[in-house]
Amino acid sequence: MRRAITLENNVKRQLPDDLMNELNLKAYETTDIGHPVEQRVAPKVRVTTGQDKVVDSLEQVIKDNLKDGMTISFHHHFRNGDFAFNKVMDLIIKLGYKDLTLAPSSLTGVMNDKIIEAIKKGVITNITSSGMRGSLGDFVSHGGLKNPVIFRSHGNRARSIEEGEIKIDVAFLGVPISDPAGNANGQEGDAVFGSLGYALMDAQYANKVVLLTDNIVPYPNTPASIKQDQVDYVVKVDKIGDPDKIGSGATRFTKDPKELKIAQMVNQVIVNSPYFKEDFSFQTGSGGAALAVTRYLRQAMIDKGITASFAVGGITKPTTDLLEEGLVRKVMDVQDFDKGAAASMAKNRDQQEIDASWYADPHNKGAVVNNLDVSILSALQIDTDFNVNVMTGSDGVIRGAVGGHQDSAAGAKMTIITAPLVRGRNATVVPSVETVVTPGESIDVLITERGIAINPKRKDLIDALSNVPGLNIVSIEDLQKMAEKQVGKPKKLEYTDRTVALVEYRDGTVIDAIKQVKD
Repeated sequence: MRRAITLENNVKRQLPDDLMNELNLKAYETTDIGHPVEQRVAPKVRVTTGQDKVVDSLEQVIKDNLKDGMTISFHHHFRNGDFAFNKVMDLIIKLGYKDLTLAPSSLTGVMNDKIIEAIKKGVITNITSSGMRGSLGDFVSHGGLKNPVIFRSHGNRARSIEEGEIKIDVAFLGVPISDPAGNANGQEGDAVFGSLGYALMDAQYANKVVLLTDNIVPYPNTPASIKQDQVDYVVKVDKIGDPDKIGSGATRFTKDPKELKIAQMVNQVIVNSPYFKEDFSFQTGSGGAALAVTRYLRQAMIDKGITASFAVGGITKPTTDLLEEGLVRKVMDVQDFDKGAAASMAKNRDQQEIDASWYADPHNKGAVVNNLDVSILSALQIDTDFNVNVMTGSDGVIRGAVGGHQDSAAGAKMTIITAPLVRGRNATVVPSVETVVTPGESIDVLITERGIAINPKRKDLIDALSNVPGLNIVSIEDLQKMAEKQVGKPKKLEYTDRTVALVEYRDGTVIDAIKQVKD
């Protein structure tokens, strides 16, 4: 059997040459994207004179607008409380459409079963997304999808839509409130989720925009995140989502000693870095350790009398609490991870809704991530070249998302990765990650409970942090050896030659290929 021809990119990853040529893709070279001049696209517009776009039948809307081979999109702001996706997909499957491309902002667990059903019936043959987890990730990793998934960061998705690489034919967007003309937001109604940041790209660029809502109010509905001049149909449904599941698990304050120790060290690194000064800016994530960082950082800001200019990213209540206290002047909000943050947007004008392009598109006139001082991110794996994997597990199965990882890492002046040295019986710090998602060139500091590794290229950070009491600074090679000593050397994973997914860097070049896991 003839082996597939591969080419190597600049993080030494082998990419399938035939697939790259077929899809007209280029290999990743560098984080420095330069100053290209790009041409943006525009959607087709069906001119509408009437302002009442409310229709009774979602099924009829699908029949009138969808054809085999088209690209459909959804957003993931409802997270696991989403009711819109399965409602739409049930009808699409029932109507027997084939060869559709699914292009959502990301995929959540509540969508998995329906997507697998659609794939098995030939309804969906292509997917592009930020990530996938659970049963769908396992299904795709074992070769269940006809064509390779294309994984893109949030900024890269915005770039791809704006430049026409993703051309959305029909966007189905669930919203908690709309008027009959299509003026909608995520801040009011029974299923409030706050910012519509990722859905705003679909509303602006899709050829047809279908809003689904359980709450239609008199015209005009303001504030309007999605505006009437973008919307073709408004469909009334019984219930659009479960707000209690939007932020499930996201706001857990950790009591785990390991996570608390990591969070304390993150705080020490930030406070003793050159960037902890008046008007600094930061991005943190959700989850136990990240929320603990926010708590420690709050106290440090109070103690030092420092105010942050802005916080950005997926926003949680602890971040909006800093806004209320006056410790952060502005919150730049592309997505809310809990009900507290979502509720805050409706009452605080300093919590600014931003779309994914404004947040992180590398090919615009200046994204918010370019103004970041500090970004705190997580990892499934990190290797001795500081490359980070947030996509595949130690078993090679897809179980994560690119999200804004590449984007904020590239933009921030100091990018910190937090991770335990090992998870269960698997090392987190490894000689080579299973999948490169964010290149080591963008990573400055790794913080584990056993020690801190600083990228050797950051001599300034090494000098600033070397004499800080309580910080155990070691080489990343030493951390890798500690991890291996604790859990042993893992057995090399076995893959087939078939590519099940390609991971793009934020400029659209391919940074890694994910192979099918051998059964």
